Amino acid sequence: MGQQSFLPEIDRKLTQAAVEAALEKYRIFKYMTFEAREASTTAGYTERFHGPTNQTSDQTASIAIYNADQEIYRQDYCDRVERAVKRMPRMERFLIEARYMTTEHDYITDQKVYSFEFKPPISAPKYIEIRWRAFYKLALDLRIVVEKPSEA
Repeated sequence: MGQQSFLPEIDRKLTQAAVEAALEKYRIFKYMTFEAREASTTAGYTERFHGPTNQTSDQTASIAIYNADQEIYRQDYCDRVERAVKRMPRMERFLIEARYMTTEHDYITDQKVYSFEFKPPISAPKYIEIRWRAFYKLALDLRIVVEKPSEA
């Protein structure tokens, strides 16, 4: 009989994919400009075949609310990810910032980070271990941990 744990078992692949998706969302929010919506100036007519005609809408107000809320949401999300990364130990923080939180993300590989960015360079298995610990902490902090289904 194995030791029973009250902690759920984590699905590493799905958790890693969730963290990478969260970091991709961070880069999009941080480095891509937000296109504010604008009100349409052309009249829109719809035929109402025995439908309600007492519905009104305030297009300008809903657009203004969306623009303000979306900008705040993007800023809050970026701040939350940055705070989570800043609380990590130095090696994990450096790995996440060098590999995932840069504008050059598409051109930086894991091999480049562990061979050239780390001073002194580290081995691939050590890099994978540090990356998993960083992903685990980020997943917990951002509440995106994916648990394995229970076999009860």
